[in-house]
Amino acid sequence: MYYYLYFLILLVPCMIFSAIASAKVSSTYSKYDKVPNLSRMTGYDTATYLLRNRGVNDISVGKVRGTLTDHYDPTKGIVNLSQSTYGSASVGACAVAAHEIGHVMQKKQGYFPYKLRKVLVPITNIGSRLAMPVIIIGILLDLLLFASEGQAYGQWIMYIGIGLYGLSTLFALVTLPVEYNASHRARQMMIDDGVLAPEEVQGAKKVLNAAALTYVASLLMSLVYFLRIFIMLFMLLGNRKK
Repeated sequence: MYYYLYFLILLVPCMIFSAIASAKVSSTYSKYDKVPNLSRMTGYDTATYLLRNRGVNDISVGKVRGTLTDHYDPTKGIVNLSQSTYGSASVGACAVAAHEIGHVMQKKQGYFPYKLRKVLVPITNIGSRLAMPVIIIGILLDLLLFASEGQAYGQWIMYIGIGLYGLSTLFALVTLPVEYNASHRARQMMIDDGVLAPEEVQGAKKVLNAAALTYVASLLMSLVYFLRIFIMLFMLLGNRKK
């Protein structure tokens, strides 16, 4: 009973924070997407200009559907800008495009958290699919072998399942410095290359900071659900030992 109460006490604020973060990034981008930048550079212009100035010639810039669906695909060597960014000559569009180029430069310069996140992607995908089946197998084995010498096998399988479940939280944690660093690089590149005037940088910073909040929210939600499964299983194991 108390377990579920504590879980809700943690979950509800995180859900509220996540909703606020999502609304903030949408409203902030919408605001600064209505502010034309003085250079009249679109998101596409910004991306290609920043790449060219850094001697990066093996990355293309494409367009995908949606709003704020921008992403860098290192496997295909392409920066995909959303429809809301690609052709918009706004402060907001420049900020988002520059952020994606920040990821390109992280890869080019071997930024360690970026490399770590890249390694974690396939591991996390596999772990998220296997976690619950492994935990269920561990629980069943623990029930079947409780009275035998093999009792510990089920418990160790549950521990493995908890570890697999926690990979998504680890991924969310590693993502934070990657995203914040990409935003820092974006601001610096836009200043160094004159994409935005000094008085426009503050608006771009607000757009990038709002987007970063969504990654903080993702980490908090992931952590709460990890703690839920972690505590639930250890309570189960504790009850089995009584």
